[in-house]
Amino acid sequence: MNKDKLGIPANHSLIQTDTKWEQRKGQDTDTSWYDETDEEGIVVAKYIVRDSTCIYPPQRRSITFDKISIDGKIIKSGSLDHGSDES
Repeated sequence: MNKDKLGIPANHSLIQTDTKWEQRKGQDTDTSWYDETDEEGIVVAKYIVRDSTCIYPPQRRSITFDKISIDGKIIKSGSLDHGSDES
């Protein structure tokens, strides 16, 4: 996962904690969970990244994310496939 696209500082780490693959209604979706840690290894945020591809032509793909605070609230959501994001 590209830390720059998620806006994670260079001195922080991104650690993958889980993955899940799901196929339903013509969509193939890979979901990954990450922890963002600071220099001391303390978790400062969590991310859920969804990479979804339509299995039928034209096989469109979208990559989206949610940034979640330690207390479980969504801080930011956006798209990673076109460089745009929404707050």
